[in-house]
Amino acid sequence: MNKNDAIIRLEREEDYREVEFLIRESFWNVYHPGCSEHYVMHVLRDDPAFVKELDFVMEQDGKIIGQNMFMKTIIEADDGRTIPILTMGPIGITPELKRKGYGKKLLDFCLEKATELGFGAVLFEGNIGFYGHCGFDYASKFGIRYHDLPEGANASFFLCKELIPGYLDDVTGVYQTPQGYYVDPKEVEEFDKTFPPKEKLVLPGQLVGR
Repeated sequence: MNKNDAIIRLEREEDYREVEFLIRESFWNVYHPGCSEHYVMHVLRDDPAFVKELDFVMEQDGKIIGQNMFMKTIIEADDGRTIPILTMGPIGITPELKRKGYGKKLLDFCLEKATELGFGAVLFEGNIGFYGHCGFDYASKFGIRYHDLPEGANASFFLCKELIPGYLDDVTGVYQTPQGYYVDPKEVEEFDKTFPPKEKLVLPGQLVGR
């Protein structure tokens, strides 16, 4: 398989279950035992902040192998302004194709489309080791703080990319995660029962406790 053979298109309603299955496979036991990202995606599609024009899937040989989506949110600037921005994710690639360039191809495409739609910046939680290759940097370098994070705490997970150069030049403030990302663990458990059983494992590198 070659990443150049993959196509990227908008998600359709008939894709929903296949995409949720893909997200579950991609995130299972990665950040926590089990995962909630597939349920998060399920509920975000009906959220007013969801950007349907930036809800993409990657397809190869008729099978969905990747997906990414965006939500509108804000920075509460220190000077009282409200700065509109985007946040991103879940973004996932089917496990057998990770680290083969598919994720970067998908993300670069999505960021280009977000830029074309006039959005100024994207902030989200991610690994600089990967996302740095797509132009992201630490949000702290832009003067943006992660909400509810104590002063002096490690914020290396919080990343930013300007889509419009200089969009955040005169901005310092606090990023607000859209409320739609906060889901009830009991609802996650009930939703997960509609999928084939998978074992939850505590593994090294998980973000348990954060």
